[in-house]
Amino acid sequence: MARISGIDIPKEKKVPYSLCYIHGIGFTTAKEICNIAKIDLDLRVKDLSDNQVASVREAITNMDLRVEGERRTEVSMNIKRKRDIGCYQGLRRTIGLGKKVVV
Repeated sequence: MARISGIDIPKEKKVPYSLCYIHGIGFTTAKEICNIAKIDLDLRVKDLSDNQVASVREAITNMDLRVEGERRTEVSMNIKRKRDIGCYQGLRRTIGLGKKVVV
């Protein structure tokens, strides 16, 4: 099982779909990462070599993506800021009507 950004991605799925399990990476970004890392989009994670997994990690680093902990911190700080300034979205969060962040 490949471990990227602290997450064990599913090994039976195709690479772009597996990369979506990392918080902060969507399908479009996952396809871009595969293109940069020169990985076939139809390849499954279990068929990746160690060099290919390393190139995926390097592609994520080179794209300066905020993923996992850094991304979660950014989102929570944005929510806190909206609550502190008292904007409409912050007020809705305070009374429990905003989006729930599932961790």
